[in-house]
Amino acid sequence: MGLDLGEKTIGVAMSDPLGLTAQGIRVIKRSSKDLEELKSLITEYEVTEIVVGLPRHMNGTLGDRALLTQKFASRLEQTFQLPVTLWDERLSTVGAERALLEADVSRAKRKKIIDKMAAVFILQGYLDSR
Repeated sequence: MGLDLGEKTIGVAMSDPLGLTAQGIRVIKRSSKDLEELKSLITEYEVTEIVVGLPRHMNGTLGDRALLTQKFASRLEQTFQLPVTLWDERLSTVGAERALLEADVSRAKRKKIIDKMAAVFILQGYLDSR
């Protein structure tokens, strides 16, 4: 499972059973029920590992957003007892935006699915590295 953690939403992607390709699944609106929704997806897709995009500055340093992401990743690990990997997500949203533009997706639709697509880029990058 790949996650793009934002302030208002969480983009979710899953890999195929062989761990070769990532597909966008959905966007979860951030609320007190985040973990419940993630638990449901973890069960449905039989998730064995979670990859969370770590937002680094372009110079590689970590900012406030990265620290919040690290805390969330730790919470995921404790709650679900699954390995959680933090993956450098620099330019994942830019890549997702570019792919959607090339596919001629309307601005309104892009806004709704950009986080899901960013999660795909994060997870695919991780899968490709293995």
